[in-house]
Amino acid sequence: MNVLFIITSDDVETIYNAMRLANVGVEKEDEVSVFMLGKGVMFEKCDNEDYDVMGQMNKFEGDFYV
Repeated sequence: MNVLFIITSDDVETIYNAMRLANVGVEKEDEVSVFMLGKGVMFEKCDNEDYDVMGQMNKFEGDFYV
């Protein structure tokens, strides 16, 4: 299956959950692409104690566009 995620929010929980779901797709051998648009491009500043955004980003092995 081909899956596309478009993340336009800088909300930490939103980015974290979208990337977790994207990683599940990769694990199931789906073709997954993630586009960061608008405020989503600030994902590197969104990491906090409750949500390991950068951990999910680093785990992601699909196509990633900023």
